[in-house]
Amino acid sequence: MTIQRYSVNQHPIQTLLTWVKSNEIAIPEIQRPFVWSTTQVRDFIDSLYAGYPVGYLIAWRNPNVRLKDGRVSDGKRILIDGQQRVTALMAALLGQRVVTKEYKRVENFEKPLPIQSTL
Repeated sequence: MTIQRYSVNQHPIQTLLTWVKSNEIAIPEIQRPFVWSTTQVRDFIDSLYAGYPVGYLIAWRNPNVRLKDGRVSDGKRILIDGQQRVTALMAALLGQRVVTKEYKRVENFEKPLPIQSTL
């Protein structure tokens, strides 16, 4: 008998944004800082609008992972892959600040119209 260790699910962008707003998604301390340029963020959002595939996000539920802010994950969805895309969505669609690899806060992303797509 094989035990299923993972599942692949499609979720609308709005669900992902709800998880971000409710702090359901957390970034572990092992993740690199946000490095995308505003052009890369724009191109990503444009790809979503056009319906192009933008890759998978990999999240893992684990109660004991140390997060970027120093806290412990407490069972949140830990983002293993997709941090640049999720951070781009947070900045572009939710207007949240981004901390770059130089540890500068960026707040100048424009807010496009809401996206009705899946990731």
